[in-house]
Amino acid sequence: MRRLAAALALGLAACLSSAAAPDKAQGYRFEIVTGDDDSAVTARITDDLYKRLVPTFAAFRTELAQRRRMVTIAVGPDALRKVAARRCDCVVITAFTSSQVWRSVLEKLPPARAAAMTAVYAEPAPADQLQLASLLYRRPVRVAAILGRHTAFYAPSLQGKADLVQAGPDDDVNDLLARVKRSEALLALPDSAVYTPENVRSILLSTYRRKQAVIGFSADMVKVGALASTYSEVEDINAQVAEVAASFVATGELPAPQFPHYFRTAINEGVARSLDIDVSEEARRFARPRP
Repeated sequence: MRRLAAALALGLAACLSSAAAPDKAQGYRFEIVTGDDDSAVTARITDDLYKRLVPTFAAFRTELAQRRRMVTIAVGPDALRKVAARRCDCVVITAFTSSQVWRSVLEKLPPARAAAMTAVYAEPAPADQLQLASLLYRRPVRVAAILGRHTAFYAPSLQGKADLVQAGPDDDVNDLLARVKRSEALLALPDSAVYTPENVRSILLSTYRRKQAVIGFSADMVKVGALASTYSEVEDINAQVAEVAASFVATGELPAPQFPHYFRTAINEGVARSLDIDVSEEARRFARPRP
């Protein structure tokens, strides 16, 4: 708790111009906001993130803290909702939250407030997942993706690269799976209208019986039966968040929401053998390490 309290309390920032009007923000400071949990994972995130953020802000003068704009890092969905409910002239960078939750929170905010917020999504980039599929099959592979209401925004980036099936609110998941059975692999996307804790195992079993691989959206999904997925560690996400914060402090412009840049690959070797997929070392080593 002491470490978390220190992260929340400390904001080091810069005086951008000694000639600026006294009532204008003259620099930036930061805070890290978490949900109510005090788990070891949360402590790991905040400790590492704090260390990565300090160099961006610490070189600046501290006596003008009251005139510095706050850069808030929201760690997880609960923190995002908490910060979104505030009234403040702050910039928000969200991490460890899915694109579905991020978009559901932002659509309820005024445009000006939403424009001061960005995110590093929790789930893998679709482009990286599609490349992984090709590496696993050692050739171009026919991939399908089921898009629900929360993942419809993926369509432009997947158009022409995957067979897209739009899920309606009353569609049965088995009917949706039947519509993608001609594809060799299914790209799973984190949409609670399609994939739920209750049906994930049955989806994996159904596709497995059809010899259809599932490219999951997390390492945990690989553990329970998906063929493979790219995934990012805490430090990978934190490094990217620090880069987004540094870019904003340097330019005054907030980058658009983005998928993880840094990742490694998880492969379920047992599933691969059952699907008669000879996994190459190139697929196993598929990664983009952080600097």
